[in-house]
Amino acid sequence: MQPIIIVLIILVVLVFIALIKTIQVIPQASAAIVERFGRYTRTLNAGLNIVVPFIDSIRNRIDLREQVVPFPPQPVITQDNLVVNIDTVIYYQVTDARAATYEVASYIQAIEQLTVTTLRNIIGGMDLERTLTSREEINAALRGVLDEATGKWGIRVNRVELKAIEPPTSIQDSMEKQMRADRDKRAAILTAEGIRQSQILTAEGEKQSAILRAEGESKAAALRAEGEAQAVRTVFEAIHAGDPDQKLLSYQYLQMLPKIAEGDANKLWIVPSEIGDALKGLSGAFGNLDGGAPGFNTGGNGGNGGNGGNGGNEGNSGNGGGAGVVNPRGAAVERREEPPVY
Repeated sequence: MQPIIIVLIILVVLVFIALIKTIQVIPQASAAIVERFGRYTRTLNAGLNIVVPFIDSIRNRIDLREQVVPFPPQPVITQDNLVVNIDTVIYYQVTDARAATYEVASYIQAIEQLTVTTLRNIIGGMDLERTLTSREEINAALRGVLDEATGKWGIRVNRVELKAIEPPTSIQDSMEKQMRADRDKRAAILTAEGIRQSQILTAEGEKQSAILRAEGESKAAALRAEGEAQAVRTVFEAIHAGDPDQKLLSYQYLQMLPKIAEGDANKLWIVPSEIGDALKGLSGAFGNLDGGAPGFNTGGNGGNGGNGGNGGNEGNSGNGGGAGVVNPRGAAVERREEPPVY
């Protein structure tokens, strides 16, 4: 009884193992290579798959998603004999699981070595400056070579990126000095441009200020002239409205004469020629009032200060200094100042 139970248990276990080997579940974006007695039979795609147990075997499971592989820095010599270290990153995807399994032993190692050799060929034809400024060109050339070479391996290279290009330390120092000089140059240019723009704006502001100031002064002068004209017009109208006679005008004229001689620095002043007409009118006025004013003589020759009645001079100026001498012809008369008597 017991041996039969043991045999049944062994049969159940074998059946269970056979079922497990028969049913193969492949995840999404994956593929599996099936071999029968060591020979490729078929490729299992995603989903539930049935294989013959103990006859078919799963050799390799391959991820069909895009893979990212960074490669360590590789020393590369440029055309001008400078050694630079270049880091690369490869983006690839397996498109044929069978070719990736049987056409190449290790496609990762093959891609790395192919990348290094291709990169050295490309950089060897460029100088350092072009290498630093032509990343897109290098990426495109490297991707073209890798895509062509890896196509038969069932691999598609989607993108190649140069992660870093490190020139020698001495070259880095020289480049930093050059960049610093360029920045200083740009800073000096920008400073000069700012000063120039500031001076232009300041000059423009001063110009506008001068224009506005001149316009203001012009308007103020016009308003002053208009006010003075209005004042003269008002005075003229008032005089004509009052109808003054020649006697009043002569008296007002003589009242303005002392103001001409005001000031201690006045040594010489001009007697207007119209003063004779004023004196005649004023003499006539006093003559009509009380038969003539003493000390006036409307005729005769020009007089000297201090002698009354000669040549239209008024009285004796006394001992005081520098009385104005009336000259009806507008002659220049010297105004002398005598020292006071103690």
